[in-house]
Amino acid sequence: MPIVTRKKLAIGAAVAVVAIGGGTAYAYWSTSGTGTGSASTSAGAANLAITQTSSIVGLAPGIAPQTITGSVKNNAANSAYVTQVVASIASVTGGAGSCDASDYTLDAATMLVGQDLASGASATFSGAQLSFNNKATNQDGCKGATVNLSYAAS
Repeated sequence: MPIVTRKKLAIGAAVAVVAIGGGTAYAYWSTSGTGTGSASTSAGAANLAITQTSSIVGLAPGIAPQTITGSVKNNAANSAYVTQVVASIASVTGGAGSCDASDYTLDAATMLVGQDLASGASATFSGAQLSFNNKATNQDGCKGATVNLSYAAS
């Protein structure tokens, strides 16, 4: 008759536990079922108001870029996550003659917000810079011009 050692007995017990546990796991993963569900999304989109709070004045050749700052306010009934605000030059008006957006430089136009705004809440943004683009040609037509900026939030 063979001699059964404690070591062999322990290995056999471990194999039995794994086999039993494996059978239990197999039974768990082999279950099935059916069901249905639904979800709805709010019909109202966010109503964000974007306001520039910085005053950009005195743009001219050789003048340092000026930083744009502002705020974004959620006027909707639901909360809205605002990732960023992007500035762009919409138009250039006035001035003493021919002047357009190419006479100005807008750097770092994407300004991060990264906040979930509850109804009525606001967040600030900053970082974009506007400067006069010195083309090394006569740009007297830009004297007194107004650079109109546009903002989009997402």
